[in-house]
Amino acid sequence: MLREGKSIEQPTYSYLTCTRQAETIHIEPREVVIIEGILALCDKKLRSMMNLKIFVDADPDERLIRVIQRDVVERGRTAEVVMDRYTRVLKPMHQQFIEPCKRYADLIIPEGGNNKVAIDILTMYIKNI
Repeated sequence: MLREGKSIEQPTYSYLTCTRQAETIHIEPREVVIIEGILALCDKKLRSMMNLKIFVDADPDERLIRVIQRDVVERGRTAEVVMDRYTRVLKPMHQQFIEPCKRYADLIIPEGGNNKVAIDILTMYIKNI
């Protein structure tokens, strides 16, 4: 709908309850639409609508640190619960679903969002097209 110049109501998601919420965010169409999400490249139909597919890669240790910080501080979980969930659920799911999506990317950016050179190049590319 955004590509057709129509506005949308973007669903919201609660990471505390792991459910979609009733509230939405109104999104107006723009010249450049950025879709972000860990599963964004998993959906073939969604990929087919993308002009440029980017996989932002992060070191596994950095991912684990972010999960621990977020789940302990923001979600009130204990470190033990977080580490158990990471080894039992998050890491296997990452390996099964997220990691294979790299093959669909036109561009893989290492070092997560800290790769200033890659972000500058990407910004120039978007401005050019």
